[in-house]
Amino acid sequence: MVQADSQVETPGPRHWHAVTAAFLGWTLDAFDFFVLVFLVDTLATQFHVSKPRIVFTITMTLAMRPVGAIVFGLLADRYGRRRPLMANVIFFSIVELLCGFAPNYTVFLVLRTIYGIGMGGEWGVGASLAMEAAPGRWRGILSGILQSGYSIGYLLAAVAARFIEPAWGWRAMFWAGGVPALLALYIRWTVPESEAWKQHRAPTTAAILAVVRRHWRSALYLVLMMTLMMFLSHGTQDLYPDFLKSTHRASQKTVSYMAILYNIGAVVGSIVFGHYSEISGRRRSMIAALVLSLLIIPAWTFAGPLVIIAVGAFIMQVGVQGAWGVIPAHLNELSPDETRGLLPGLAYQLGILLAAPVNNIEYFLRTKFGYSWALAGFEAVNIVLLMTVLMLGSERKGRSFVGATNIRA
Repeated sequence: MVQADSQVETPGPRHWHAVTAAFLGWTLDAFDFFVLVFLVDTLATQFHVSKPRIVFTITMTLAMRPVGAIVFGLLADRYGRRRPLMANVIFFSIVELLCGFAPNYTVFLVLRTIYGIGMGGEWGVGASLAMEAAPGRWRGILSGILQSGYSIGYLLAAVAARFIEPAWGWRAMFWAGGVPALLALYIRWTVPESEAWKQHRAPTTAAILAVVRRHWRSALYLVLMMTLMMFLSHGTQDLYPDFLKSTHRASQKTVSYMAILYNIGAVVGSIVFGHYSEISGRRRSMIAALVLSLLIIPAWTFAGPLVIIAVGAFIMQVGVQGAWGVIPAHLNELSPDETRGLLPGLAYQLGILLAAPVNNIEYFLRTKFGYSWALAGFEAVNIVLLMTVLMLGSERKGRSFVGATNIRA
């Protein structure tokens, strides 16, 4: 029997606590990741290495995220969402804190690699907890709010680059990343365990993996979609501060302010297109956001005055993160009940693994075609491919996660 309250009620305290915990976890995790993109030059000088070697630490973080998705995803499907999420938050916070004490490049590289495991585990567990708690008709907008945490984390990293790094140095940027460990206390005291997990709990880890094997075609489709989504996100964000400095001679102060601006656009896009997906459907909403990004590419990379570049960057991230705002709901709705802790996060992070070289690819293309053409050409092709994959896919908007499966028209 379907529990109707999952489809008709408005969010109450138990829903908001779950969404808030997942949102804060993703926000703080993203902050810990994006701190590094503002310190490429500083760390290259500090550790006496080339900039590509610092960019390589970003690649290693991205490449290790599937490990975290598997470990924490299996724990979430086997033992519930709350405890693995608490363990994950404590793990990535401690590793980020230690990055601030790294004495040399080798230690820093190892720590950023280990940090990737923590970052990889947070999204899948947090998204399943939040989406299972969200009433069906609110799932789109809450999906957008959850995913906007990624952009807010980037925004906070930009604020830290503007105020913390000049005042206290680069190490303090990483030390600030230890604060998220306190989130574990909030989860412990306020967040209830997922009712959907209680209903569909698999008896063994082998049973979880058996469900994934039975749905291998769907899993491969999700991995392909997420690979292109990662090319979209990281391909438009990670090297963009360096692009602004190198090509447009923007100062660190200007870059920080521009990053704050375009991440405000990202938050707006996530929420607006997440909500729009409840009206038009998940795929149509994502495609509309991607068309917006495609059209703004010339202003995003080729415009002369920084003010036009700033407007282009703002609109670009409205579209990029607008498409991303639909992802938590879309992935969880397409995943089997018994593997909702594992499969969305695994598809998400395998996409990251396959897309991990994106920064190195774009940096290499920069040497051949220039920074503007490298970013613009790569993303134009990627966006067209992603829209094609979405058109060929399916969706299950409004599917109930408790009781019998129900697909809302």
